[in-house]
Amino acid sequence: MLLKNLSYSKRIISFITQGQIREALFTFHQFQRAGFKITEFLLSAIVRGCGRLGTIEEGKQVHCIVFKHGFDRDMILMTSLLDMYCKCIDIKEARRVYDEMPQRDVVVNNSMIFGLCRCHLTLDAMTLFDNMSQRDVGSWNSLISGLAQNSEGRNALFLFKKMRVEGAEVDFMTMSSVLSVCADLAALVNGKQVYGLVIKYGFELYLPVGNAIIDMYAKCGCMEDACQFFMNMPIKNVVSWTSLIVGYGKHGLGMEALEAFDNMEREGIVPNKITFLGTLYACSHAGLVHKGWMNFNTMVHKYSITPMMEHYTCMVDLFARAGHLTEAYNFVEWMPIKPEARLLTALFSSCCSHMNVELAKTVGQRLIELEPEEAGAYMLLSNFYGIIGDLEGVANVRKLMSKRGIRKTKACTWIEIDRKIHSFESGDGSHPLNKEIYNYLKDLVKKMKNIGYVPNTSMVMQNVDDHTKEEMVLSHSEKLAITLGLIITPPGTRIMIVKNLRVCADCHLFTALVSKIEGREIVTRDCSRFHHFNNGSCSCGDHW
Repeated sequence: MLLKNLSYSKRIISFITQGQIREALFTFHQFQRAGFKITEFLLSAIVRGCGRLGTIEEGKQVHCIVFKHGFDRDMILMTSLLDMYCKCIDIKEARRVYDEMPQRDVVVNNSMIFGLCRCHLTLDAMTLFDNMSQRDVGSWNSLISGLAQNSEGRNALFLFKKMRVEGAEVDFMTMSSVLSVCADLAALVNGKQVYGLVIKYGFELYLPVGNAIIDMYAKCGCMEDACQFFMNMPIKNVVSWTSLIVGYGKHGLGMEALEAFDNMEREGIVPNKITFLGTLYACSHAGLVHKGWMNFNTMVHKYSITPMMEHYTCMVDLFARAGHLTEAYNFVEWMPIKPEARLLTALFSSCCSHMNVELAKTVGQRLIELEPEEAGAYMLLSNFYGIIGDLEGVANVRKLMSKRGIRKTKACTWIEIDRKIHSFESGDGSHPLNKEIYNYLKDLVKKMKNIGYVPNTSMVMQNVDDHTKEEMVLSHSEKLAITLGLIITPPGTRIMIVKNLRVCADCHLFTALVSKIEGREIVTRDCSRFHHFNNGSCSCGDHW
């Protein structure tokens, strides 16, 4: 009897390990019918498996069994249930389990913090954290990573500083999370400081930390540093190589990305679906159509990886950026899955760049039909109508937005100077150096106009006079951030800014001219890629 009991248990655990949760539950029901004793350990293993795979309905079945057999006082099992609901993003059930637990130790509270952050309830998570009588490194890590995942990087950095002030213990996961925050914020100075702490605490040989350092340097615009660190890593895994390849792609270095991919294969590292996203993205932004198509076929036929929507998006972008708009549209029609908004946005942007008016209108309308509640689609179509001088088209899109209550996403740009992050919105007047910024900007624009600069006001939707349109364009958030950088940093210092949306045509030209007039290297990271401006030209070749 005991041997049969162990045999069933081993089979159930084996199914869970292989991700076959339904088979595990079926075997578990056989286990019950055979009259074997159910243990808290076995139930806890099944619950953890449900959480890992996100199979909440099966998890709820096990929850019922827990109550039926009176195991609801077992702390380990109840903690597993709480963790399962948090991972399945069912905060209502997670709260119920949490409230009904007979006692709540630090592990329970850490799980709840994780769950609250997963459900974007960061204020509740911070309140729980502040009220904890006891914290461990997992408490800090849960909140830091949770804030980062909710785009609250500044709060995450503040929490890390508080962690150090209080003398709390740190581990390699702390460092990985904080480095990721620095990467997302493009906070290079903060990132270098954290790297110094990594060396101090001896975490530089931990692979997750090393991979985070590559990502941090790449996202902060320092590909040479990312490459140098990568070369010095004693051990590399698929994430290390992928981080390097993705970094090359974001910087428009297509051939370097493909060379890294070839070296990766020679080292015997098997690429994954994210690796191929990096190579395809790199090919699309470097105009390597043939190599991109070959890479796509390698992924499908050599490595038997089923393409995701993101891979199809890269392929459409690959064709469209190179001007092969018909091939791109045919590829969309050929795809075995329905296109999502990001894919159509890539095609639409290239239709606008190559001035294919009819196809742009067709794709633009499909985009609005696909995402009727998203402002981005309307703004793209409206801006396109503005570029081609179709005022009636602009008016119709604006009416549709008004009728549906759609508001456009605010543009925001930030710059890190001396470990402090300064944020700007368009027309922002809140910065302490506001007067100096606008005066310096005014002088810059005068110099630019002397060499032929004419502000591009075609994307201004408001019905105002030309002078007001020009003022609106000249107060875009990236212009304000760059100007602050010129004022505060020493002459010749590199300036880096980050924008939450795609950089507009006028700001792109403005930045190129500033790099020439001021003799500065300026790096812009928008939602799509990096732009390196030097002596009046951009690394993207004016096509993004």
